[in-house]
Amino acid sequence: MTTNLKDLYGGQWQEQAERYQKIRAGFEETFGSSEGASFYSAPGRTEIGGNHTDHNHGRVLAASIDLDIVGMARRTEDGIARLRSVEYPRMDEVDLSDLEPREETSGSQAIIRGICARCKELGYNIGGFECYTQTRVLKGSGLSSSAAFEILVVTVVSHLYNDGNIDPIAAAKIAQYAENVYFGKPSGLLDQMASSMGSVTAMDFADPEKPQVENVSFDLNAYKHAMCVVDTGGNHADLTADYASIPQEMKAVAKFFGKEFLREVDEAEFYDKLGEVRKAVGDRPALRAMHFFDDDRLAHEEAQALRDKDFEKFLERVKASGKSSIQRLQNVFAPASPIEQGITLALSVSERLLNGRGACRVHGGGFAGTIQAYVPFDILDSYREGMEKVFGKGSCYVLSVRGCGGVEVKE
Repeated sequence: MTTNLKDLYGGQWQEQAERYQKIRAGFEETFGSSEGASFYSAPGRTEIGGNHTDHNHGRVLAASIDLDIVGMARRTEDGIARLRSVEYPRMDEVDLSDLEPREETSGSQAIIRGICARCKELGYNIGGFECYTQTRVLKGSGLSSSAAFEILVVTVVSHLYNDGNIDPIAAAKIAQYAENVYFGKPSGLLDQMASSMGSVTAMDFADPEKPQVENVSFDLNAYKHAMCVVDTGGNHADLTADYASIPQEMKAVAKFFGKEFLREVDEAEFYDKLGEVRKAVGDRPALRAMHFFDDDRLAHEEAQALRDKDFEKFLERVKASGKSSIQRLQNVFAPASPIEQGITLALSVSERLLNGRGACRVHGGGFAGTIQAYVPFDILDSYREGMEKVFGKGSCYVLSVRGCGGVEVKE
């Protein structure tokens, strides 16, 4: 897909044009002239419903957002992928003649190698390229800077070597493969799909090889609410084990019933045998399975509420999802560091500021990072001021939904 600055950024296109020129200057400083190079963009994502349901083949509701990563890239003939970013000035170089997994000097090298390896396995063309990037999807912000980077790389390979023919679902699955196999993070498909698909998308991963996806109309302005994400400033560096424990424990419950994923387990049978489940696998896995069954259903009901234009029902389901994440999923703080509870604090402060209106919930992977809130316009300024008084200036982002995923951008 190809678009232009005005269509992609709307009223912010002139500001973005200046940003693009700075990226061009960085590309030229790094690689020489920019002749033959083009711009590409991929968005961050926000999870709306379905917290940690995707990796057990559940349902989710998510959206791409107006914060993106932009790269300028062009083909080379030497079979080397070279990427440098504003944020991490060290050059990443990947020799595409050797695509076996290995220990890399950076996560981005692992992702690039994994994406190219998977593209080649699937019959797509690959080749060397030069790329210079700048992102507005802040790392650790809960908006999935990693998925945005992955979808950007797939978009570059798609346009430089495959005439833009890697479709959004294939792009997401390629990105997830690179993250799982080459980077070693056992994520589901939510992040990559949300970044790749664009807009608000209801996803059903009952068959992850053929996920069911549907765009859902969601005009928050019509309901006089804003979508906010509050960055609590938590550190994600040592949380891989905490993230991995969730799918592991859910799958342990599924295994008790002779299944691989919880989506395959009958919910009524699960509750009938709950006493046996807790003895066999433990209390927390049982609670996390309870969360899966509830949040899988809630994500579906949220999407239906939006289709029915029943915003109050949607907010009720958001609140129920948030409560389940706290009580059952238990991903609002890291067990190894109970003194740090930024997410729990942010939810508590948010509820106080909302005073019964709107809704809030943990956002994304959890343990540290961000919360999401739906805030009425008439208290948006006071809400932002109150949250930033606790978590720092600039910690409260007001997001807009972006209508497309990874794209080539014409100036």
